[in-house]
Amino acid sequence: MDKIIELLRESGALLEGHFLLSSARHSDKYFQCAKLLQHPKKAEKAFENVTASIKNDINNGKLKIDVVAGPAMGGIIASYEIARQLDLPSIFTERDENGKMTLRRGFELKKGDNVLIVEDVVTTGKSSLECAAVLETFGAVVSALACVVDRRTDEANDIPWPVYPAVKIKAVSWEASVCELCKQGIPFIKPGSRKI
Repeated sequence: MDKIIELLRESGALLEGHFLLSSARHSDKYFQCAKLLQHPKKAEKAFENVTASIKNDINNGKLKIDVVAGPAMGGIIASYEIARQLDLPSIFTERDENGKMTLRRGFELKKGDNVLIVEDVVTTGKSSLECAAVLETFGAVVSALACVVDRRTDEANDIPWPVYPAVKIKAVSWEASVCELCKQGIPFIKPGSRKI
């Protein structure tokens, strides 16, 4: 885990300040994993232990994966890298012009395909659950979730699958109405891609 935190820091992916997250929560930390994932060797290192755990569970019959999928934007490179290490196809879901998560670009799933969803950062699991809902309309079965950073709090939604994080980090986040940084008058920035 220390190796992943070091990779996040040296690539400038771990930011501190006041941030509006894609989940609509506020936080004093933001993980801009694209800064890490832009470096192929660092991306490979970040996911080595994750894919080793996944392969082990596949070999032990605990997990089956046919396809790897990532919700856009953050999950695209992350899912591709894990798919590359697992030698599986990689697809992604994305939001349409109305903000609804969809599967486009000619990507196909067969009924019964077992899918590993991969994210860059998981805070509430909302994007993962939206991605899963789309994949399940095609008859796919979500087997597990993997990510670079798992920053879920204890009160976050339960994710119904096994989670394989490169690192689990406790990072404070608040509902906007009770944000400690807002109370101090510190302006926030919104670095993420999702329109809220």
